[in-house]
Amino acid sequence: MAQRGIDVVRNHLAKLPPAASLTLEERRAQYDRAERVFPTPADVTIDHVTAPTRPAEWLTPPGVRGDAVLLYLHGGGYVIGSPADYRDMVPRIARAAGARALVVDYRLAPEHPHPAAVDDAVKAYRGLLDQGVRPEDIVVGGDSAGGGLTVATLVAARDAALPVPAAGVCISPWVDLEGSGESMIANDGRDPLVKKDLIAGMAQAYLGDRDRRTPLAAPLYADLHGLPPLLIQVGTSETLLDDARRLAGRAKAAGVDVTIEEWPDMVHVWHMFGSFLPEARQASDRIGEFIRERTGQAAGVA
Repeated sequence: MAQRGIDVVRNHLAKLPPAASLTLEERRAQYDRAERVFPTPADVTIDHVTAPTRPAEWLTPPGVRGDAVLLYLHGGGYVIGSPADYRDMVPRIARAAGARALVVDYRLAPEHPHPAAVDDAVKAYRGLLDQGVRPEDIVVGGDSAGGGLTVATLVAARDAALPVPAAGVCISPWVDLEGSGESMIANDGRDPLVKKDLIAGMAQAYLGDRDRRTPLAAPLYADLHGLPPLLIQVGTSETLLDDARRLAGRAKAAGVDVTIEEWPDMVHVWHMFGSFLPEARQASDRIGEFIRERTGQAAGVA
């Protein structure tokens, strides 16, 4: 019997050296190598820009309709990752959304601890507004730490009296820097990527000795009132499953329109494996549908 796609993903991830055994530079290099295995689609245009103070990439698939923009914040625990690692995954979402995507190379810890990432993300959002992009045409999204950063960006933009964007998308969000969710232990044997000791080290790099419940670093503890609609996607095999569930619960309690989708057996940010994993393509299409709905675009995929 042929292996299921998710089993292929698990087998691939099991061959990677444990993150705890690597130096920070080795982890950054490993992440870059792993993600760049998936090539950029040939029909996607890449434009290197500054947005407005940090390097960024515009990723534009063919057939973009209207003025919709996905402002995308990459994952990597605030210490690794770059826009170049997302040239396969983000264009797939952008294609489904009929939108351009701006992926920001925000500053990383420990060289640039909190709130550097939040500051860079908010500046990128403000930069889009300054360029004349309407807030109702912008969706902010991200995965893992970028999912938490998405919520922090929405909160910080609201507090700065900026107009809120159309929506937010959180993929496998990391919003609890203490790692206190029950799934952190319950799913430890099922999640090949995110472990409690790993996120403890990343939280230390990002926050140092500051409170692990600092709201814009751990937006599970932020005031979420007044945020735009949120789509949260998480796999049931993830140690961060309870991060997503608790974020959804707190956002709903604050009056936010929240949709949370729990994808059976999926691992952390399974969207990365869209070249051969059907569920990755399906989840990306669902995000695209959500973006189209929230930015007022006609139904259908470009």
